[in-house]
Amino acid sequence: MAKKTKKISKKPVKKARSISSGQAAKKVTKPVSSFGVIPLGDRVLVKPIEMGVERSPSGIIIPDSGNKEKAGRGKVVAIGEGRRTDGGALVPPRVSIGDVVMFSKYGFDEITVDDVEYYIVNEPSILAIIK
Repeated sequence: MAKKTKKISKKPVKKARSISSGQAAKKVTKPVSSFGVIPLGDRVLVKPIEMGVERSPSGIIIPDSGNKEKAGRGKVVAIGEGRRTDGGALVPPRVSIGDVVMFSKYGFDEITVDDVEYYIVNEPSILAIIK
């Protein structure tokens, strides 16, 4: 009688990250981005939201004057892991992916990925979460 053998696949085993005693209570996760841009530290990747057509109180459409300012609102696309305190503790960001935020007009860096414009904003430059 022939013996049946099982095939064992040799998948690489992932090593577990060591967690210091100060981080034992928190789950360590890495930020994920669907298109390869991962902000570092307390930075947030935001896709700007174009402001709508300007109208006067009586309903008249005001044409664009040509000196269009940058948007101060956007949708959070990716977030960094957070900032570290002087003691080394990780403070997670207060915003999450999908939040619509209002940020400082001049507190961002512009980047372009696949012909789409994004802003990298430091979390302290985010003024509010719009619900």
